Amino acid sequence: MQIRAARADDAADLARFINLAADDLPLHFWRKSVGPDGDPWAHGRERAARETGSFSYRNAWLAVEGQEVAACLLGYPADAEPAPIDPDTPPIFVPLLELEALAPGTWYLNVLATYDRFRGQGCGSALLAKAEEIAHAGGHSAISLIAADTHPDARRLYAAKGYVERARRPVVKQDWQVAAKEWILMVKTLKG
Repeated sequence: MQIRAARADDAADLARFINLAADDLPLHFWRKSVGPDGDPWAHGRERAARETGSFSYRNAWLAVEGQEVAACLLGYPADAEPAPIDPDTPPIFVPLLELEALAPGTWYLNVLATYDRFRGQGCGSALLAKAEEIAHAGGHSAISLIAADTHPDARRLYAAKGYVERARRPVVKQDWQVAAKEWILMVKTLKG
């Protein structure tokens, strides 16, 4: 397995990983953004191919097996001083923003996802090690992430790698169809 920085031409894989990691919440949001006549996946690919923004390919790394993309890590520095949540923020995102604000100044691991056929082959562990390398290089003393309560395997992996639960918030569903009931903030303090 090789880990490499993502490129703009990886946008299709990135959109799939971003959506996979968040139980179709991105796809739900993309559908609302483009309306009934738009292509939500095209919107997701456009976001991933951008040069800037949280979901830019510039914030992503891919685990590659041979010539096949297997898994994705996407993250970036969290704000040192989180801004108040905009009152116009869709309620579905408020619990996530509340949790992010509880880990200021960390390196925020937003997406860690593996395609089904590559699970159990160490991709997640390798990408978590890469996240630590990136966080250290950026001067961060901790990594934070948010996992859904419906991802017990991921949470077990995070706990095994030293991530500790810090807080929970209820999932706001509105018209998003998802089994998850809680978002869970986990943080790992990095050794000097």
